[in-house]
Amino acid sequence: MGVPWFVLQSTGSAAKAGIVAFCTLLSAVLAALVSGPVIDQMGRRRVSVASDLACGVAVAAIPLLQFAGILQFWMLCVLMAMTGLFRAPGETARGVLLPTLAERAGMPLTRAAGLYDGAARCAALTASALGGVLIAVLGAENVLLVDAATFAVAAPLFAFGVRGLPEAQAQRRAEPTSLRAYRHELAEGYRFVAATPLLLGLCMMTLVTRGLDQGWSAVLLPVHAREELDGAVDLGLLNAAFGVCALTGALVYGAVGSRFRRWPVFTIAFLIGGLPRFVVASFTDTFAPLAVIMAVEGLALGVLNPIMATVTYETVPEELRSRVLSATTASVQLVTPLGGLAAGFLVDSVGLSTTLLAVGVRICSPRCAR
Repeated sequence: MGVPWFVLQSTGSAAKAGIVAFCTLLSAVLAALVSGPVIDQMGRRRVSVASDLACGVAVAAIPLLQFAGILQFWMLCVLMAMTGLFRAPGETARGVLLPTLAERAGMPLTRAAGLYDGAARCAALTASALGGVLIAVLGAENVLLVDAATFAVAAPLFAFGVRGLPEAQAQRRAEPTSLRAYRHELAEGYRFVAATPLLLGLCMMTLVTRGLDQGWSAVLLPVHAREELDGAVDLGLLNAAFGVCALTGALVYGAVGSRFRRWPVFTIAFLIGGLPRFVVASFTDTFAPLAVIMAVEGLALGVLNPIMATVTYETVPEELRSRVLSATTASVQLVTPLGGLAAGFLVDSVGLSTTLLAVGVRICSPRCAR
């Protein structure tokens, strides 16, 4: 939340906040589109560490340039694009190791997927809970420096944690690298997704909703908190309410999810997490109703990622995981960059309430159609 708030605070423009979100996510999608073979060639451990270090440098540069009085809007866009460019391969490199680590730990894959998603949500929850308070106390610039420091801590932790793990090293070191071989390996991932109806269906189902969710988190909720609520603190608390319940949902599913059929659980959770928060935000300027709705939606949506991750890991052979996970990540995020961009311009054009209702109805339609 530090970057959206920094943009709103420094420019006062929801459209510019949307542009920054667009730059970040567009570069992430482009990286995901082409990074699968690179991850296998360089090694998952090396890619993850390089990703964290590069993201830390880019995030730290924003407040440092601001303190120096030379930060321009285009520089901010470039730096955030850099974070997206390196973040996507790093996340994929870490994610593909989960089945191997679960097997070594003797843990069911469903539980491992729930714990992995729960850890990510716990980190997001902590950041949201502290972020609003820290922004109010320290200012957005200093909070970005704290954010950069977390990348510097994460890189050596991961490097140490997977040392000696064969699957974390380069997978085809002895093979010569050529453009033809790269294109062949890249196409393998997309062919596998296209030939697997279950994976293709999951990608199509989440394609539109990911973009609209990005509009909510990057633009609509921050603008609503700034204009209708009490600012950064309420924004942090709302994200924390959602995060706590999403974390709970992920952990509960990880613990007991193997007892239930996945598709009914997935469908019910998918239907719950949509329209209500947009309607409540558009018709009320008080904190409590929106917090309750976001908590309920968080509980439901918390089970989705563990289910999708488990299905993907069970479906994809180990030697194709980097390429297939890169392909699915890129596929479901193709329209994500447009979410924040469109939301920002809609808010500036037709107002916040109208935009909230329009996006809420649209995000509900794919769920109802399914």
